[in-house]
This record gives sequence, structure tokens and C-alpha cells, in this order.
Amino acid sequence: MKGQFLSNKLGIVKNGILTSNPTFRLVLGMCPTLAVTTSAFNGLGMGLAATVVLICSNALVSLLRKVIPDKVRIPAYVLIIATFVTLLEMLLKKFIPTLYSALGIYLPLIVVNCIILARAEAFASMNKVGDSILDGLGMGLGFTLALVVMGFIREFLGAGTIFAGSLGDIEFGITQDAFPNYKLPDYSLSIFVLPAGGFLTLGILMAIVNYISDKNKEKKDKEHEAKLHRALEVAQAVENANTQKEEE
Repeated sequence: MKGQFLSNKLGIVKNGILTSNPTFRLVLGMCPTLAVTTSAFNGLGMGLAATVVLICSNALVSLLRKVIPDKVRIPAYVLIIATFVTLLEMLLKKFIPTLYSALGIYLPLIVVNCIILARAEAFASMNKVGDSILDGLGMGLGFTLALVVMGFIREFLGAGTIFAGSLGDIEFGITQDAFPNYKLPDYSLSIFVLPAGGFLTLGILMAIVNYISDKNKEKKDKEHEAKLHRALEVAQAVENANTQKEEE
């Protein structure tokens, strides 16, 4: 019983990361996905910001799901999300101004992010607080993973750096300056840090994810058919045995 309970809870988180990944499977939140993934660090920052808002808004919407009138639920959700986005924006501006500047207008636009509104409407408004928090965590991690992967590819191919960024006076990441004794070739393809590169990277990754998902679904369908076939064979054998016994 306990194992099944944990499996169900982990299934909620796994659904957002893999099965229903908001970027690669549900195709939601395309505006920030294409805009901020010019670097892995920016993608990580946007993903974590959206995750925090997802968890907090899902929790509050779930707590108030029986209080919010049905006719004004969407404006109420937007107000809840806007409150958390405003708090997050002030915290980033105070403590991580570099990331705040990098995310720019796309940080306040989290308020109307389709992922957050969709989870508030489709899940948090109909489930308990604990499950809603796990759903927000799973969807947020799935969104973050997608942004980081896209940002890594676009940054590496487009600028020749790996996870380059800064927090205040602290700079990190791998650049060509990290190897002063070696002259690295300038192979960067600047198209990947342009909008066209974002669409190209997104399309290729979506194709790969959908191909893998379809293969897994096909494998599961075959396993299900095999189990069903075996069950039918057992049932047929039992029926034949009963028939033979009755004849005797």
C-alpha cells in the first residue's frame, strides 16, 4: 500500500518531466522558451523562476479551490500568479540583478505563461494541495530541463561557450579564455543564438523526444498485447479442461 502511494506521487512528478513535458510534448510556453535559451544559464534561471511560481500558485489555487467562484476563476488565478511573480521579480532584482536583467521582459510575462495557467485550471483547481505542489514541481522541472538543454545546445554551437554566466562579481562557465595556452578554433555558428536557431533547435529536440516517446508507447502496446494473448490462452486452456471434464 505504501509502495503504491509513493509510486502514485512519483508518477505525478514524472508526468511533468517526461510524459507530458510542457515544452516538448504539450508545446506550451514557447515565447520564453525561444527568447531566453540563448544560454544555458538564462534557461536555468527562467526555468527555476517558473518552477517557484508554479509550485506556489498551484498550492494556493488548490487551497482556495472551494472558495473561488467558478465565474471568476481565471481572473483569480491570474491575480494569484501575478502576486508570486511580483515577489520573485523583486527578489531577483535585489539579489541577482544579472539574471534579472538577462530575463528582461520575459520575467513579468510569467504571469500569462500558458503552463502555469493551464496547471492551475486543469490540476490544482481539482486536486489536493500536496498533489498540486508535486504537479507544479514536475511541470517546473520538465520546463527547466527543456530550457537548459536548448540553452546548452544554442550557446555551445552559437557562441562556443558552456554555461557561461555571472552572479554579481562571480563569473563561471567555460569560455575560450579558460584555455590561455591553447588557441581554440573559432567554430561558432551565430545563427543558433538568433531566433531562427531557436526554432531549429526546438524542432529537432521535439522530433527526437516524440520519436522516443512513440517507440516506448509502441513497446508498451506490444507488451500489453502479449499479456492479453497469454491471458486468453490460459482462459482457453481452462475452458477446454472444464469441457473435457464434463464430457468424462
